[in-house]
Amino acid sequence: LSGLESTSPEFNVTRNYLEWLTVLPWGKFSEERLDVEFAKEVLDEDHYGLNDVKERILEFIAVATLQGETQGKIICLVGPPGVGKTSIGKSIARALGRKYYRFSVGGLSDVAEIKGHRRTYIGAMPGKLVQCLKASGTQNPLVLIDEIDKLGRGVQGDPASALLEMLDPEQNTGFVDHYLDVPLDLSKVLFVCTANVLDTIPAPLLDRMEVIRLSGYIASEKLAIAQKYLEPEAKTVSGVSGKGCEMTTQAMQKLIDEYCREAGVRNLKNHIEKVYRKVALELVRRGMSQEEKQQLGDSDTITISEDNLQKYLGPPTFTTDRIWDQTPVGVSMGLAWTSLGGSTLYVEASVVERGEGRGSLTTTGSLGEVMKESSMIAYACARDCMLRMDPGNSFFNDSKIHIHVPAGATPKDGPSAGCTMITALLSLALERSVVADLAMTGEVTLTGRVLPVGGIKEKVIAARRSGVKTILLPKDNQRDFDELAEEIKEGLRVEFVETYHEVVDIAFPREA
Repeated sequence: LSGLESTSPEFNVTRNYLEWLTVLPWGKFSEERLDVEFAKEVLDEDHYGLNDVKERILEFIAVATLQGETQGKIICLVGPPGVGKTSIGKSIARALGRKYYRFSVGGLSDVAEIKGHRRTYIGAMPGKLVQCLKASGTQNPLVLIDEIDKLGRGVQGDPASALLEMLDPEQNTGFVDHYLDVPLDLSKVLFVCTANVLDTIPAPLLDRMEVIRLSGYIASEKLAIAQKYLEPEAKTVSGVSGKGCEMTTQAMQKLIDEYCREAGVRNLKNHIEKVYRKVALELVRRGMSQEEKQQLGDSDTITISEDNLQKYLGPPTFTTDRIWDQTPVGVSMGLAWTSLGGSTLYVEASVVERGEGRGSLTTTGSLGEVMKESSMIAYACARDCMLRMDPGNSFFNDSKIHIHVPAGATPKDGPSAGCTMITALLSLALERSVVADLAMTGEVTLTGRVLPVGGIKEKVIAARRSGVKTILLPKDNQRDFDELAEEIKEGLRVEFVETYHEVVDIAFPREA
């Protein structure tokens, strides 16, 4: 610097560069708290459920305790919106005693945001990781990379490829930022990434991360979260904490069942806050000050019950997932996975034209390519089943059939409705209704084998919510079902099938 004129453009560039070099925490590490019991206490205090994530963090602490030092890890939390992926990152940092830094890469299309700019550019800056080390003042923070499944790609390069070096434990010991141009050791950093789906994450990047799936919460978990965390917070935010009002357990249950069926709890939080904002307005309209409210007795408490919940929130958003109590001929109930959780899915089949040699199939309901192919396989399997059951029946040869999957405006794709489609077609051909309270899922091959599908937990939760008594699942999904909590499986009869002929025996039992 002494050899440069202070008015020279190079002077400020060099000065900024040296300031960045000197401000970074070279060799500084925050002292970690490697206490399994304390970490468990902190994680349980901040979050209800999420046992897989908590278990993984406790394993991380146990390994570090035995080795005497900690290593960096790359964990990816995948699940629907509102299940606590981002907020648990902060709790993990608190449990470990690490500094916390979060940045979102949703829509990011410039590689320079991660790797930094070259110093030759005007206004050049280091990348996010260098800024993170400066802000945290330590070389072993917890870095939360949010929305990693929504990375963009533009003319400035591919950020997903730039993340490969940063998130690779074999390479990030010498991570080089374009601005600093000196190697940085990121091997002690604990990276936690969050995503809603894995499909959009490039395979080489996904391979570097340890994936932990977070499914949606069931109704009993939502109730516990609402009463333990969301309701007290909403009361405080709305200024009605104390004796001003209370919501009964039955009202909270109705709120969850009829207004907030999403997999996460963000919408539930918004609805609880809406209720207490209306209560606050009611109290103000009564002309009550804070002091008067504290002096109120229990007799003047505003109680939100099942009966008056609609007054605060309006008509219920959801009445029921079920369209029929007993499905008519040509209709069967399936189970679907969505990014918001699980839901029941009906397949309707109807004959639109009869005549010798008129046999054909039409599909509607915003079906994707995979689901259209699945419907053609289902049609072929149904014809094969009919030949075995009643060789003289010419129903499929002489009937033009229309398959529809409501709701028509909702895009649907995937192979797991194969079983449901064949059942709807056979119901139509046999002129028999499917047995009551039966739902099914499973991909079917052309030869009638039932293949495993994903999203078993979400689908089972959706079946429980709809009052289904019997579920048909692929045999290879038994291990996924066995891992579910007992309260999810309680009261359900589950049949595991390997071929579609087993499904026929259950869906259309022999008449006595």
